[in-house]
Formats: sequence, structure tokens, C-alpha cells
Amino acid sequence: MTTDATPAAERAARYGLRPPARSLKYLEARALIEGASILPAAPWLLAQPRGDGRQIMVLPGFMFDDRSTWPLRRFLRYLGYDALPWHLGRNRGRPEHDAELLARHLPEVRRSDEPITLIGWSLGGVVARLVARLQPETVREVVTLGTPIEGGPKYTAVGERFARAQGIDLDEFEGHVHAINREGVKVPVTAIYSRSDGIVGWRAAIDRYNSHARHVRLPCSHLGMGVNPLVWRTIAQVLNGKSARRGG
Repeated sequence: MTTDATPAAERAARYGLRPPARSLKYLEARALIEGASILPAAPWLLAQPRGDGRQIMVLPGFMFDDRSTWPLRRFLRYLGYDALPWHLGRNRGRPEHDAELLARHLPEVRRSDEPITLIGWSLGGVVARLVARLQPETVREVVTLGTPIEGGPKYTAVGERFARAQGIDLDEFEGHVHAINREGVKVPVTAIYSRSDGIVGWRAAIDRYNSHARHVRLPCSHLGMGVNPLVWRTIAQVLNGKSARRGG
């Protein structure tokens, strides 16, 4: 495993990191269409590879709770996985705090010595990656959906508001996130992202810190990732060990 050692202050210029264009925010309304497309896509979705019964925990995004991940968990259960909620209520933007809670909670949740798979939507993916660093022996793999891997909230549409609410400096916080990311993630990582994401700048959702990370680019909104049939199919294929389409 190798990590990208580019200093935090140079990463924005080198990788073109920036918040999503304001125009993309209005495209987030298509999340309703993405959710409605599940029914016509059902025959195709139900034909996806069957699961092996392993435990999978799905972590919600910022200011969302387990209700937002229920459709994805129901799909995973249909495929044969033991899909679990995170049981921490609303994600209030405290990833390190939540990761420590989950790391302590996972040994109680696991029904055997088998490691658990973590799927994190947006900020939930940050929590999942932190848990994988804290307890790599309990985590089988991590799948992130539109997760702001680079810069924390800095390259998101809500970065400035989040900084004011939390009383943080975005540049300083970016350095903190960079230091954590440089530790790397030892377990397999798949990052699913969209270039038309209206909440998280898509370049920030790419994992440049772990050379083994896989990336899948899909045409979807940020708010619709958890109910998008293409995302569901990709997750099913990743969990089944099939090669997912790579993005660039």
C-alpha cells in the first residue's frame, strides 16, 4: 500500500479540487427521479449476483439517519446479505467521534469472527474509513458513495456554512484531514462518485491516498446515490468481487 504524499496546501492546485459548480445544485432534484426509477429497474436489479450472508453496515450522510439508508439495506437483504443500520441516530458531522463509537460497537454487532463490510454515503464514508483505520481486523472492505475524501467539508457545497456552524477554519481542517488520510486504509476500498455531484466536488471524492483503491464514476446526483439503480448494481458487483467499471 502506498499513499500520495503531496502536501495539503498543494493538492487543490495539483488535482483541481474545488466545490461543485452552483448550477449542479439544481440538478440534485433528480434524486426524486432516481428513486422512482427503482421500480422499472426491479427485474434488472433482482438479477444481480446473490450475496453470501456477510454482514454489511450502511452509514448515512451528514444530517441524515438510518431511514435514508433503508432502501439500500432492503435491496442488500434481498440479495442475501445481512444489512445493518448504524444505530447512531442522525449524522451530525462528528466523524471522529462517531468512528470511535462504531469501533467500540462493532465487536458487539458482529455475529462471528468474520469482518464486517462498511458502506458510507457522503460523510458516512469518512466515518467508515476512520473505523477501518482504527480496527482493520474487524472491517472487510469499505465502499464510499460521494464521500469528501479530500479536504473534509472544504470542497463541498456546504463547506462555508459548516465551518461557521462548527467554528473551524477550512484550511486548517483540510490539513488535519490530510494528516489522517496519509495513514492510509489497509482494507479494500471502492469509491463511487459522480462528476455531476451537486454537493461534493467530484475530484474530492477520489481516493489518491491508497494505491489499491478502486474508483467507479456513475451518472447520478449526490442525494440520489442511495436510491440510484446504477449505484445499487455497482455495489452488488463490488460485494460479489466482480470488476467494477473504473472512472477517471
